Amino acid sequence: MKRIVALLMVVAVLLVGVGTAFAQRVDVGIVLPTKDEPRWLQDVARFEDVIAKTPYSVEVLFSQGSSAAEKTNVETLIARGAKVIIICAHDAAAAGIAVEMARDEGIAVISYDRLITDTEAVDYYVTFDSVAVGEAMGQYLVDNVEGKDNPLYLYAGALTDNNSFLFFQGAWNVLQPKIADGTFRIINSAQARNFAGIKDLSREQQAAIIGEITTDWDMNVAKSKAEAHLTAATAADKGVCYILAPNDGTARSIADVFAADPDVTAYYVTGQDAEKASVQYIIDGKQSMTVFKDTRVLATDAMNMAIEIIEGRTPQTDAFYFNQVIDVPSKQSPVIVVTKDNVKEALIDSEYYSASEFTGL
Repeated sequence: MKRIVALLMVVAVLLVGVGTAFAQRVDVGIVLPTKDEPRWLQDVARFEDVIAKTPYSVEVLFSQGSSAAEKTNVETLIARGAKVIIICAHDAAAAGIAVEMARDEGIAVISYDRLITDTEAVDYYVTFDSVAVGEAMGQYLVDNVEGKDNPLYLYAGALTDNNSFLFFQGAWNVLQPKIADGTFRIINSAQARNFAGIKDLSREQQAAIIGEITTDWDMNVAKSKAEAHLTAATAADKGVCYILAPNDGTARSIADVFAADPDVTAYYVTGQDAEKASVQYIIDGKQSMTVFKDTRVLATDAMNMAIEIIEGRTPQTDAFYFNQVIDVPSKQSPVIVVTKDNVKEALIDSEYYSASEFTGL
């Protein structure tokens, strides 16, 4: 009996050792906000392309719009011995608790695409120039406007996402002078009208506006708000409309609502992410533009940064982003404005998409 017990104990120890070894096989852990939006599935595909060329083990987990799930995902990656965690936060502030756990375990944290705020536990930030994205959207509307008193409808992302502030800041940088001189007339935001004379908005002023026009990055929320805004608007508030939509999903929902209103004679609507559905909308003339952020570049930058950290090298950065606590060293990827005029060159010739995925090219 003693021999059997001793043998079982040895087996148990061996099994624990095997389990521990298995748990420590993850070198880089990636946490993304959801797998229900095309943008993040595109990112996964690009990550997998890069990952396949590296000797490192990687696991991608999705938080599905839940801060609790996000925290659990980080805990899972910590338990599996991740050396670097790349995280695109669902809630920029709430994610601080999760990454502080990683930092306490000596794990490097790369904030991916969305800056994690209100914590020191962020080592690097890999992003597109979010202010430049907003400026590109605002500039598109300015470049296509004539005369005075043009109806302007403003929409934003989520208050919990720091990028929403950066995108709006960029757009406001360009739009505000044209609001102040009467080129545009804000229709759907009393808060924005209150601050129309201010070029450089404070964080609190931005929050007041974004809180009023937020879509939460949700297509259904965007649709409902657009419907409510057009219902409340007079015919004089319609005609040719200029619409700041924060991304492609919300742009399509908003565009559908404006296209269905008989008092809207034409509209210009912005977007970003170059989602397939929005590329088709642009080809069909239903969406005006999108800001193309090549996730192949972003995923490559993030993975290369993780590899450099694992190998003991210092990643190269070219900017700093303030996360309300520290200036986070950051690497920015370029962006491209895509319209019907250059959609083939930007997205098909670059092999980001195949021409067979679209009609009417």
